[in-house]
Amino acid sequence: MRVFITGASGWIGSAVTDEVLGAGHQVTGLARSDASAAALEAKGADVQRGDLDDLASLRAGAAGADAVIHLANKHDFGNQAVSNKAERGAVQALGDALAGSGRTFVIASGMAGRGIGPIGLEVDASPFHGPDAPRGGSENLALDYVAKGVRTVISRFAPTVHGVGDTGFMKVLTEIARDKGFSAYVADGANRWPAVHRSDAARLVRLGLENAEPGAILHAIGQEGVASRTIAEAIGAGLSLPVRSIEAADAVGHFGWIGGFFAMDIPASSAQTQASLGWTPTGPTLEEDLAGRWYFDS
Repeated sequence: MRVFITGASGWIGSAVTDEVLGAGHQVTGLARSDASAAALEAKGADVQRGDLDDLASLRAGAAGADAVIHLANKHDFGNQAVSNKAERGAVQALGDALAGSGRTFVIASGMAGRGIGPIGLEVDASPFHGPDAPRGGSENLALDYVAKGVRTVISRFAPTVHGVGDTGFMKVLTEIARDKGFSAYVADGANRWPAVHRSDAARLVRLGLENAEPGAILHAIGQEGVASRTIAEAIGAGLSLPVRSIEAADAVGHFGWIGGFFAMDIPASSAQTQASLGWTPTGPTLEEDLAGRWYFDS
């Protein structure tokens, strides 16, 4: 297949690009900078210049592909409305370009804020609808395209996609601890975060691209839930800092924008995903990655 990938040079996307190319597919990656374009070309991928606001470029990339993997997101946590609007516009542009073709549309989604049950399952529908919802309601919007002749596949990623090179939530929490002089967790620290190693997440996206049923919801979850206190203690050990509890009311004041996320209890299962695709996470656990030095020495 020729696969158009947005976010192809990002943290998850670069691993997905390698995985898809390694499976013998051709890749065209969306690139907004010369550096991203050069990185993609060095891997053997073609380049489509543009970004999430360039809807014409998105449509052109989709039109020339057998399948689309949409991983890019602005992640503007200081102005979520901007991110939500861009995400919805991109999904609609890509979906419209694929409508009626039977081609595949794999899109990234998330776990945070779902608020459904004691443990999130693949059968749980997203509660987010409409342009003002988190991620612009893009998961449900993409699933609407199944009825329009698109093979939509949803990949819900754990909030922590970890590994060497990670600049996401774990790295942010590490730098906050370094700055504050102690590693913190909220209340009793029993709230849980799912986690997945980057290599496992990339392999799941490729398997979903090749084998998932239309309308499938996949969970890129290697660990159902790691207690936030366990995370804080690992960061404290890595930085040789004390570990403390803070009150829930102080979470945003202490952690900034990530405080609301780090206080969430959002365990999630990938049992159905593993059974349907024969996917078994094999990468290091979050605790194993935090026991290494990359998060603390880089």
